[in-house]
Amino acid sequence: MAEGRPAQGLHTAAAFAGRTVLVAGTGLAGRTAAAGLLALRARVLVCADRPPAIELPAGAEFLGPLTGLPAGVDALVVSPGLPPDHQLIQAAAAAGRPVLGELELAWRIQPEPRPPWLLVTGTNGKTTTVRMLESILRAAGLRAAAVGNVGVSIIEAVRAEPAYEVLAVEASSFQLHTAPGIRPRAGAVLNLAEDHLDWHGSMAAYAAAKTRVWQGELAVGNADDQLVEQLLVESGQPALRFRLGRPGVGEYGVADGFLVDAEGSRLLAAAEIRPAGPHNVANALAAAALASTVGVAPAAIALGLRTFVPDPHRNQFVAERAGVRYVDDSKATNPHAAAASLDSYERIVWIAGGQLKGADVEPLVAAYAGRLAGAVLLGADRAFISAALARHAPEVPVIEVARTDDGAMTETVAAATSLARAGDVVLLAPAAASKDMFSGYDARGAAFAAAVGQLPGA
Repeated sequence: MAEGRPAQGLHTAAAFAGRTVLVAGTGLAGRTAAAGLLALRARVLVCADRPPAIELPAGAEFLGPLTGLPAGVDALVVSPGLPPDHQLIQAAAAAGRPVLGELELAWRIQPEPRPPWLLVTGTNGKTTTVRMLESILRAAGLRAAAVGNVGVSIIEAVRAEPAYEVLAVEASSFQLHTAPGIRPRAGAVLNLAEDHLDWHGSMAAYAAAKTRVWQGELAVGNADDQLVEQLLVESGQPALRFRLGRPGVGEYGVADGFLVDAEGSRLLAAAEIRPAGPHNVANALAAAALASTVGVAPAAIALGLRTFVPDPHRNQFVAERAGVRYVDDSKATNPHAAAASLDSYERIVWIAGGQLKGADVEPLVAAYAGRLAGAVLLGADRAFISAALARHAPEVPVIEVARTDDGAMTETVAAATSLARAGDVVLLAPAAASKDMFSGYDARGAAFAAAVGQLPGA
């Protein structure tokens, strides 16, 4: 496949001068790629199905929608999410032209000497972990940034002046699929569970994309995740493991309530980690392990984790009313993420639903049926969750909200409140994506918080 081949002759920033590059997409990734290529004196063509909502960089030529590769194009740059069977990618493959994702392009155009890249991927926890890592690196006095799907655009980051000393890179499976040449200092796989199978085609292909973060010097992996551990062994890479239990020799882990490093030194109490929850302790261990690969001392790791401020919509307490707590984990966009959230509370009124993206929700419902005091379901695939609840938790009251207008979340929160009693947690952990009803998980979380805020006494 074209996305797996090295870019012929386009291995350095200087090599792009005078070359014609087609950029597919006019979103943030496409615009920053176009700007970066123009700065390298490339001729930049841009295509998309619709005119750009934001003006393209001066000098970029917008061609509108394309079904084939224009004559004279030397390379195709694709935005994350363009599926591998897209006709442009297929056309580039047929023409023998390289296909570069934004990570691959950033790696190639970054001036020498390249600063270390520390990559973070996984089905869940990427943003929290990369933000934790950024906080640690900055606590160590390093000029560092969280980049990729979070924070600064990676194309802009590699062109920044003065240059960053370390880059903490969040990498999705989409981005990694088109990044065959990156060689990070270290890369961590946090966990692996079914997600984006409609895009990748199989769990094996999804996992293969994720483990591209291990193409560098050191592979960091979650020893508690059976699939990650299996792939780590199969990779044959030098490895650094982390686990939630007492660590083995040379591992990061938790002992007597404290996070400990590979030397057995205490870092900080697990109870100090925010956001709360075992999965976030695991994220903190991954961030600590990655930071250690660029020489960050234990004291700076502890300081960075203590001062870390979590992003919103990640197991975030919203309000309390009549003894019922309301928690926003809208970022739980797949069953694996929802499991981590459900595992954090004893008795839950669960708000779930949206786009399951081909993921199987049955094991999730079976595992956590005993914690549910009720469920309120909304969104396109709510029927699948309802059917699983009927099979595994027939005694749990379920309310379905069919409406999809602006009042849907208000009705949902009111229904959840009617099922809750003092001591319960009303938990928005949808186990599904949000684009069927909202512009994104953040908009869904904001709607939940607004609806909770309208409750009397909240």
